[in-house]
Amino acid sequence: MFEQAFKNIDDILRKESGCTTELDYTEQSSWLLFLKYLDALEHDKAIEAELEGKKYTFILDEPYRWDAWAAPKTPDGKFDHNRALTGDDLRDFVDRKLFPYLQAFKQKAASPATIEYKIGEIFSEIKNKIQSGYNLREICEIIDTLRFRSQSEKHELSHLYEAKIRNMGNAGRNGGEYYTPRPLIRAMVRVVNPKIGERIYDGACGSAGFLCEAYDFLKAQPNLSTSDHQTLQQRTFYGKEKKSLAYVIAIMNLILHGIEAPNIIHTNTLSENLADIQDKDRYEVVLANPPFGGKERKEVQENFPIRTGETAFLFLQHFIKILKAGGRGAVVIKNTFLSNSDAASLRKHLLSSCNLHTILDCPSGTFQGAGVKTVVLFFEKGAPTQKIWYYQLDPGRSLGKTNPLNDDDLAEFIALQQNFADSPKSWTLDASSIDQSTFDLSFKNPTGAEPSAHRTPQEILDEIAALDAEAAEVLAGIKELL
Repeated sequence: MFEQAFKNIDDILRKESGCTTELDYTEQSSWLLFLKYLDALEHDKAIEAELEGKKYTFILDEPYRWDAWAAPKTPDGKFDHNRALTGDDLRDFVDRKLFPYLQAFKQKAASPATIEYKIGEIFSEIKNKIQSGYNLREICEIIDTLRFRSQSEKHELSHLYEAKIRNMGNAGRNGGEYYTPRPLIRAMVRVVNPKIGERIYDGACGSAGFLCEAYDFLKAQPNLSTSDHQTLQQRTFYGKEKKSLAYVIAIMNLILHGIEAPNIIHTNTLSENLADIQDKDRYEVVLANPPFGGKERKEVQENFPIRTGETAFLFLQHFIKILKAGGRGAVVIKNTFLSNSDAASLRKHLLSSCNLHTILDCPSGTFQGAGVKTVVLFFEKGAPTQKIWYYQLDPGRSLGKTNPLNDDDLAEFIALQQNFADSPKSWTLDASSIDQSTFDLSFKNPTGAEPSAHRTPQEILDEIAALDAEAAEVLAGIKELL
């Protein structure tokens, strides 16, 4: 039922001139889903309060609640077509009254940690693109059929929402910025192995895939107490995101996974000066796939001791700095980081300040729609690197949209990594053998084994197109800096 509802909503949004991509469909679905979720949450809290003999104060005033404008009901619970706004009346109410009302919560909220603040932040960052009030009425009626009450309902909705995010990633380069393959994230989480009570951080959180998977991992731990669940809800997951659409999607994604008021901040992480980070700001775990290929302005670069325009290199400095001593990190980065001369100083810094114990080499096609190859760096802060264990991921087939990475592909990596075991796909490097002038980390598999998969002509063409798009973005960034 839920899957068909999502499909019907997308079919209606395709009729809207202001909604032309998967990104638009997800954005517009998100703000409506959020308000429907908020209505369900408020009703649940009101019932709980009543059972305890208390009075619940609703967050939203009555005219702005879901049942008042989106889905009014008759006394017997049926949809009230006589009271329901539609056409221009509905569109004008949403644009001129509802959105301004919700935006004002940002100023009224007690702190950024509250759901009131999230309401204000979300509706300050997006706008209603559904300009046909009749289309909007249809979508509201479909969303009203969705239920958030049971865990199974939330679980199904979260899976469908993840599918929408994945479709965004497949739709093109911009959408791909928000989507890291979930099997890869799950493998990273298992290797880092976060514990209840540790704070987990992603300073480039996109759609919050790392935080959602870490939450699912920790929630599945046995014998969790009520206090443990409260810790997971309020004091475990932290993220920052620069882009408005990604911020909104991250909030909604975490909510659907079960976190009521996500600790996500809408900000440019790289605008923070590294020198200002204090011990209270640090985290035990960092999980991230920062954007690469972008360019930051000179004033942003001045926040970092190793100055570079490459966003991913700035993020890596940020992650190293923001980890507590003994903290663990797992970060996706372009594989050219291992050898490019412009990253030599950063490699030296990473090796001297952290134990870079594992490098996972990912094959082409791991990231659908992006032809670049990536590696995952696993490190622990506080002691210099002594040995590095490499694993060359080789699923034995070409990866692509119709044949994506799966959990089985990473099972051997997870198993061997526990003991840093050597195999035809893995080997260990002594840090003393690293060239101290270049700090080049791009060491070949000493067994001579090469990845077995060969790319199809279409995959090669896709890579060329992705590289052309990346080059165009870099050139645009350079022009902006000039």
